[in-house]
Amino acid sequence: MPKINEKRMLADLRRVAQFGAYRTGVHRPTYSKEDMDSRRWLAQQYEAVGLQAHIDGVGNVFGMPRSERRSLLIGSHAESQKYAGWLDGALGVIYGLEIARTFAEAPDCAGLPIAPVGWADEEGHYVSLLGSRSFVGDIEEAEIDRAVNVDHGLPLREALFGAGLAGVSRSLVEPGRYVGYLEAHIEQGDALETSRKRIGVVTSVVGIWQYSIVFHGIQNHAGTTRMAIRKDAGVAAAMLAMAVAERFPKVAGPHSVWTTGRITLEPGGSNIIPGKAEMLFQFRDSETPVLERLDAGLRELVEETATKTGCRADIERTETGKPWQMDPAFQAAIENAAARHAPGAYVRMPSGASHDAQVVARKLRAAMLFVPSIGGISHHWTENTDDADLVLGCQVLADAAETILRGESR
Repeated sequence: MPKINEKRMLADLRRVAQFGAYRTGVHRPTYSKEDMDSRRWLAQQYEAVGLQAHIDGVGNVFGMPRSERRSLLIGSHAESQKYAGWLDGALGVIYGLEIARTFAEAPDCAGLPIAPVGWADEEGHYVSLLGSRSFVGDIEEAEIDRAVNVDHGLPLREALFGAGLAGVSRSLVEPGRYVGYLEAHIEQGDALETSRKRIGVVTSVVGIWQYSIVFHGIQNHAGTTRMAIRKDAGVAAAMLAMAVAERFPKVAGPHSVWTTGRITLEPGGSNIIPGKAEMLFQFRDSETPVLERLDAGLRELVEETATKTGCRADIERTETGKPWQMDPAFQAAIENAAARHAPGAYVRMPSGASHDAQVVARKLRAAMLFVPSIGGISHHWTENTDDADLVLGCQVLADAAETILRGESR
């Protein structure tokens, strides 16, 4: 099996972390100067390996082998969350680069083509999973026209122009050109660490169903309106949140999670009964029947809450992400490699977060590998993973890639 260059891989991870360095993490939002600088650096590394590098119209960075054989895509997203960790996304991108280099240098791996990739805007600064969705043909120009930055409202078209990508064509997948896709990522949770496992073989990626729930009450004076006649939208929102906390565990699956991310009250004065309350709510699971059960339970609770409080309720599902199962043969390749390098220290597990792999899997065979997150921390600048686990993950993925490509060549 090919042996990766540990020092080179770790050095590249730390080099990428210099683009937008913030404390011990990074701040590299999509299409920022730091993000585009990192993408151009990545393209230079791909060229140095002998690959044909290009950045497409939404910022995806591809390194294409100069070969007629079907290649194996390996990568992740290149941008970061705001003021967040140095490994979220970058880990899988650098693994792809290192494996491409390793295969190019190893005589026994000559002719096994690796196509590394750095996707754009998986984190959703403009459109969640934008780069991989564009690659599989799942986003229309009209959606790009409508998209704006979630923080400051800059239109996506203007961001692309500022990044030098206006007029650049978007790359579309040619399924016959690829064997499949592998992605590595930090776990972003503590399951591996608490179970003393070092490799997670991802079985599925969750679907995320997100909702806007609005209660309409009656805005009135907080000091003169009798409690018995109030229709307080804020109370309705709070009651629903507590009802979900009580009822959902009874209908959820073993890996279900849910979150009330925001409650906004209008008009928001201390002496005014809220006439409107909006909740942003989501739940996640890797099984569609569970998602449907949670959806039905939520709608029932909204109706019950409206009846109890006298408030009118509107509920809209704003996102319906499909869960996706990872390819069984690719999972087996990762698991067998983990058994060689970390016997007894690996486990099959679902992913509780969205990843580009679930999008690419609509068109290509795909699988994922996790390495532990220290303390389960992610989306924060203290995010970290032991160097030994970073190295192990890359070596396991390299072995799995070789197994998959050699199986393809038989």
